[in-house]
Amino acid sequence: MQKELMGKVALVTGGSRGLGAAIAEALAEQGADVAISYVASAEKAEAVVEKLKAKGARAIAIKSDQADTSSAAALIDDVVSHFGRLDILVNNAAIAVQGKLVDDPELDAEALDRQWHINVLGAVATTRAAARQLSDGGRIIFIGSAIASRVAFPAVADYAGTKAAIVGYAKGVGRDLGPRNITVNVVQPGIMPTDMAAEVAHNVPETLMDLHPIRRIATLEEVAATVCFLAGPNAGYISGAVLDVAGGVQI
Repeated sequence: MQKELMGKVALVTGGSRGLGAAIAEALAEQGADVAISYVASAEKAEAVVEKLKAKGARAIAIKSDQADTSSAAALIDDVVSHFGRLDILVNNAAIAVQGKLVDDPELDAEALDRQWHINVLGAVATTRAAARQLSDGGRIIFIGSAIASRVAFPAVADYAGTKAAIVGYAKGVGRDLGPRNITVNVVQPGIMPTDMAAEVAHNVPETLMDLHPIRRIATLEEVAATVCFLAGPNAGYISGAVLDVAGGVQI
């Protein structure tokens, strides 16, 4: 198999589990050296690192809390210090606070505000820090959500809002960095078997599945493969795009 990312260095934020880990593994399979960031479990992060090394990649895990926007510069500096460069940034780290209507008197405003801080301001801080050190011809890929474009059910307003905000920001960053041939795109998965959507993913209501022409949920590998394509040489003229990996979901 041709390894199209050989010689490239990637950072996947929130790469210790779920989709982030799947993306890190897929990038390593394509030849990239990979750094992952994590916030809680060093054990899980190191387990991912060992998998990456088993694929022949150089790999490290860096503890960095995206809720602390001041830590973004140190994260990027650590990656560049270890590998000597940064070519691919995958903004994957995020949280999901769902389940309450916006007029619910028990709405946890503090938790929702933290969600905005992590999902938007944290990703913005990481991108700003990376932009100064990313190699010309590099790649920035944001992990969004199909719910940003199609809010198919209630009690997700703030989560959908954070993911919609990322789309506008990514398009603006793509404008700014285009002269350096750095592409910036958004991948919007549908429902996936991750911790973030575990309950829905393992018991998708029939009414929700009816919105999907392809009547199943996405696999982590399918989403990771899309990220790898955007990170690779064949996507050098794709920028400012929003790619749904959501089974043709419609509302």
